[in-house]
Amino acid sequence: MDFSRYFIHKPIDKIQAESDNHELKRSLSALNLVSLGVGCIIGAGIFVLTGQAAAQHAGPAIVFSFVLAGLACAFAALCYAELASVLPVSGSAYTYAYATLGESIAWAMGWLLILEYGLASATVAVGWSGYLVSFLKDFGLVIPPGLTSPTLDLVVNPDPLAHGAMMLVATNHFNLPAFLGIMAVTSLLVIGVSESATVNNIIVIIKLAVVVMFIVVGALYVDTANWHPFIPPFIPDPKDAASGEFGFPGILRGAGMIFFAYIGFEAVSTAAQESKNPQRDMPIGILGSLVICTVLYIAVSLVLTGIVSYKELNVPDPMAVAIDKIHVSWLTFGNFKLLPFLIKVGALMGLSSVMLVLVYGQTRIFYMMGKDGLIPEFFCKLHAKFQTPYINTIIVGFIVGLVAGFTPISVLGNLVSMGTLFAFCIVCYSVLYLRRKRPELVRPFKTPFAPVVPLLGIASCGYLIYGIGAAIFQALEWYFLAGVLVYLLYGQFHSKLHKENLR
Repeated sequence: MDFSRYFIHKPIDKIQAESDNHELKRSLSALNLVSLGVGCIIGAGIFVLTGQAAAQHAGPAIVFSFVLAGLACAFAALCYAELASVLPVSGSAYTYAYATLGESIAWAMGWLLILEYGLASATVAVGWSGYLVSFLKDFGLVIPPGLTSPTLDLVVNPDPLAHGAMMLVATNHFNLPAFLGIMAVTSLLVIGVSESATVNNIIVIIKLAVVVMFIVVGALYVDTANWHPFIPPFIPDPKDAASGEFGFPGILRGAGMIFFAYIGFEAVSTAAQESKNPQRDMPIGILGSLVICTVLYIAVSLVLTGIVSYKELNVPDPMAVAIDKIHVSWLTFGNFKLLPFLIKVGALMGLSSVMLVLVYGQTRIFYMMGKDGLIPEFFCKLHAKFQTPYINTIIVGFIVGLVAGFTPISVLGNLVSMGTLFAFCIVCYSVLYLRRKRPELVRPFKTPFAPVVPLLGIASCGYLIYGIGAAIFQALEWYFLAGVLVYLLYGQFHSKLHKENLR
């Protein structure tokens, strides 16, 4: 049996030729791309996970978790910027892996990106649902718990021999707001990308204003006593003395937990075929959105842990909790508190745009996989009027909506981070590969200090994968097996590249 066919590379020239076709409408400017990245990054990380990561893992030192995660992202972002300028197509890490590592690894990358985009959008939808329920409750509108909690719930195993192990149990509940939120952004994406980008730009402006307002007003009420100790003492895990919470291991765990909040800059690379000038605009979109959001994340985490003790932040709406605590009298009118209202509106807006960008990213990766024949061709069928992959978008949106309705957020977060980190490792390696194998390629943007930066990207992302822990791999055994079977039973026989090589 010829195993080399599983590692056939998609020619660089062929990928570049695909970027020149006009099947997808080129309507996105550099500003749209920065907004797309900011729209995705400023979301669950600030509005939900900052408080939870501080309370569970790092304390006020969550600031260092953001720096650590941001540094790993910076190395990867520089590599993404180079590849996006050389290979400006919609497949992101999937396409880069196809060009450098071969078809089977590209398939595996595409399968992992489902964890990155599909599960991330479901995770954000669950957070969006929590803020919506809280927002409506402020106006006396209470949605029954059975319609706002997941079908699967994570509980402590009652078996005394399990030593407190967690297990999933089924309920008769369904998170309806999360499902409907995904359906709403799916409908918008079917109508068109330029229309979606316009809506996203408006949302980004609103939520950036809310985040800056929180930083400016909250800074006036910071109690520095809440920052002591800034790095809480390490608490070892009784089962494993080498791991535990707080201290440096807690900072590392916190970085792994909040890492998926940064994937918005990577989502920019999936918009390459709809960018007006991808060679110039893609690096601007990727690096610009990452810089803006890293600064905001660090500022918010400092203010948040300065207003409220980190021990009180293990809640779905930490920013609202912080604002309620300081009681800004000059923004209170009778019983109506303006700032908490604005924070919740900003969170809803912010998480809406994240859902939009993540579902968009997943559909564009499936679009490229369909073009390559590795999944059914209807995934790349375009709507006659809107010029969007509408069947693909509807399928992705419906499945993501169901996952959001069924699954608790605690199960989704680490799965998303792991898929993202593996994608980043592949991208950093791809830069090294192409620098060696294709040095003559025109590179409108070059990763500085190569090969040091790509190697640091691989090392830092690998270290964060280690910080997440081995248990996550055990949870994904069946998922990986399903991916192998789909490729062996369908993908390898329908691969257009393999068919061309047989001619």
